[in-house]
Amino acid sequence: MKKKIALLTGGNSSEYPISLMSANEMAKHIDSEKYELYTITIRETQWLVTSGLHCDIGIDKNDFSFTFDNQKTSFDLIVFAIHGTPAEDGKLQAYFDMLNIKYIGCDMLTSALSFDKHTCNSYLKNKNIKMAKSILIKNLEQVNTDALQKELGLPMFVKPNNGGSSYGASKVKQIEELIPAIEKAFKEDKAVLVEEFIKGIEITCGLVKTKKAEIVFPLTEIVYDAEFFDTETKYTDNLAQEITPARISEQLTLECQKMSSEIYDLLNCKGLVRVDYFLSNNQFYFLELNTIPGMTANSLVPKQIRASGYSFKQIFDLMINDVLDS
Repeated sequence: MKKKIALLTGGNSSEYPISLMSANEMAKHIDSEKYELYTITIRETQWLVTSGLHCDIGIDKNDFSFTFDNQKTSFDLIVFAIHGTPAEDGKLQAYFDMLNIKYIGCDMLTSALSFDKHTCNSYLKNKNIKMAKSILIKNLEQVNTDALQKELGLPMFVKPNNGGSSYGASKVKQIEELIPAIEKAFKEDKAVLVEEFIKGIEITCGLVKTKKAEIVFPLTEIVYDAEFFDTETKYTDNLAQEITPARISEQLTLECQKMSSEIYDLLNCKGLVRVDYFLSNNQFYFLELNTIPGMTANSLVPKQIRASGYSFKQIFDLMINDVLDS
């Protein structure tokens, strides 16, 4: 009998449409001959099966099942395609842990830690991971623009402390732009990170580890004309060049891959993740770690998988078998 897999998409953040696109792409590469796949779309309190004959059937949150034609369906495994809350911050992982339902990817603690940029930075900084200086802002009343400029210089980045896909992020080049940028970020989150600008090349590294394999994909170099790699640039064709493998030396490539593997282990990651950096003066500066990286046709990790010589199906099979066999 085929194992039943629930592919979760949607979520409660601005990344909702990106999550739908990721799920649509991922569904193409989960082997239908081996697994019975159901897409579950989550939006606030509405959890619905949104695939095939079972479209728009509600999920029973007591045991994460659904009933159709008097037949109850439960799941053997969860696959996440939700960017942002409630998956990338660990809330759903805690829920499935309580129900004793297996899932692919990072657990609740790792997800929560990595999603909180300030906390993640603080932890990794103590492990001697190099990164830009940053300051956490929790309310507008505490903002001292002169002090921020003195500490971080100009330009600087402003971003939601919890969030992704660059929603609510701004590059501030003039001090009078700082307060509007912070207000914009507060629309996405309750805390805002103001960060030192590192001039350099944007580099990203995807990797996956299981009990049987460790695969670190070729690096991607991101080139764009925009002020930074914002939401529009990320998800619009031809606005950025995503060059895989990155045009850097073999020595720097190996250094970045080794650093990514080290960060993966320091944060106790599982499954497939992506680590982002700036490369400046031959030094890698950690930017952030994505525990549920984008998997749309325009996303970085799918391009890295193809460049590595693996297929999506092989990578998904590897992760699915790793969890189901545990």
